[in-house]
Amino acid sequence: MNAAALPAFDTDWLPAATHLLNPARTLRHEPFDFIVVPDLLPAASAPALLPDYPHFNEAGFFPYTPQQCGPRFNALVAALTAPAFADALGAQLNIERLSQYPTLVTLCGRMNMRHGTIHTDSRSKVATALLYLNTSWPDTSAGCLRFLADAHDIDAVLVPEIRPLFGTLAMFKRADNSFHGHLPCDGERKVLQIAWVVSEEAKARKTRRGRFSRLMKQLFGGFDRRLGAGRDRNAGHLD
Repeated sequence: MNAAALPAFDTDWLPAATHLLNPARTLRHEPFDFIVVPDLLPAASAPALLPDYPHFNEAGFFPYTPQQCGPRFNALVAALTAPAFADALGAQLNIERLSQYPTLVTLCGRMNMRHGTIHTDSRSKVATALLYLNTSWPDTSAGCLRFLADAHDIDAVLVPEIRPLFGTLAMFKRADNSFHGHLPCDGERKVLQIAWVVSEEAKARKTRRGRFSRLMKQLFGGFDRRLGAGRDRNAGHLD
């Protein structure tokens, strides 16, 4: 979908490359490349956008299906994955022409206590962007993203933890030390994730795995919730 084909509604709230230069942003290149941009989306867009976000009973990230979303949310995905915007994102993280890589879009509506363990993302990913869509968040560290200096210490934060509030973008270039995670949380946590992956084959494989995962959670959701409920706060699954 391109801008000319968008339905007839106000699109002034859609993100533009200039938003990445927000003076309040955090940009780091050591020990790995990452950026945090608050207010990539204006808070005023939430009431119109969020009804277009699909409902999830299952916890985790699952492949984006345009038919399950409303037009405003599909317009947002189109804007974020447009080649010019992808290249602007990549330029912030020292990635040349990020748009050359296939995009894998996944959505999360809920988390359970086993999610958020420390990891780097898989080697099949070039970069990952997370756009948070929660209009409020409890005054707690649970569920707040942390970029980390250590694979085994969730408290080794490189910058203050990132609350998953509406319109906040967090993005990083995948590296062997791109450690990140969050403390366990259980309940609603809306996130749009875009990963630029090394090949169409990797995208297809991850899409199949995500669909299978959702099916299994629909069948065995109770077991999934119990699986990691007692996990250690410093747990990790390094790729």
